[in-house]
Amino acid sequence: MATVTRREAGKLILAGAAGALVPGRASARPMIDSVVHGVQIGAQSYSFRDRDLDAAIQAYVECGLGECELYQGHLEPRVEGRRGQNELAKLRDWRLKTPLSFFEGVRKKFDDAGILLYAYNYSFSKFMSDSEIARGFEMAQAMGVKYITASSQVSVAHKVDIYAQKYKIMVGFHGHDNTRNPDEFSTPDTFARAMAGASPYIGVNLDIGHFTAAGGDAVAYLREHHDKIVTLHIKDRKKNHGANLPFGQGDTPIAEVLRLLRDQQWKIPANIEYEYGEEIKGLDTVAEVRKCFAYCKQALET
Repeated sequence: MATVTRREAGKLILAGAAGALVPGRASARPMIDSVVHGVQIGAQSYSFRDRDLDAAIQAYVECGLGECELYQGHLEPRVEGRRGQNELAKLRDWRLKTPLSFFEGVRKKFDDAGILLYAYNYSFSKFMSDSEIARGFEMAQAMGVKYITASSQVSVAHKVDIYAQKYKIMVGFHGHDNTRNPDEFSTPDTFARAMAGASPYIGVNLDIGHFTAAGGDAVAYLREHHDKIVTLHIKDRKKNHGANLPFGQGDTPIAEVLRLLRDQQWKIPANIEYEYGEEIKGLDTVAEVRKCFAYCKQALET
């Protein structure tokens, strides 16, 4: 299974993905080009959480998005309601026993659709066994990705780093806006604590919407730590733990972040994460993601 390194992905971004082939494939559909002025615009597949994997891939095609950060919920069995011990045991069993050929097949689906599978979202937890943590890296390896994004606890970062070094897969920890819990990623300090003394394989998946809601300055953080950022999540939220809103209606500096990527030529994928549908009911997911993409393209034109 071929892997795509950040350098190779950067070349795709520089060239524009249309007509380029994923490295290591003898024959493949041309990649969907969603590079705008040198900035790779993609999506976290959580944006399409209202549909299964095959339908989510088709949504990427319909939206014209050529890069994916794959949400683990698109692969794992669904657990309705709160996860009790029985549900967690079943989920753990699935993770440990699902053949790696399944994940190789997932990668092929994206290849066949012309979509760059860039990162896998596998949220490590301090309650996971060592085997379950290691399995996340094996899944990513089978899918040929060099990056994992993870909503996790700060206290699990050291253990994750051990496996990240072993598998040579970089982990970007994802923050939310829960600033009251010091073990949750949210502020610059929480990311700094995870990276203190860690190997180069520990980094950040910066969600600029949640970061803004938590009181952070996404533009300043990107300037200072761009070399440690695996991917960006692009969404719009109000400050002070405010609501998710359609792009342009919140306080998140989406346009400024995208222009900084463009002007500095930092090859960090900017992944739309459509989330305001949770708060504004009755919206069509594909139509809204298209609007988000259009907003990003317009921002990069000025």
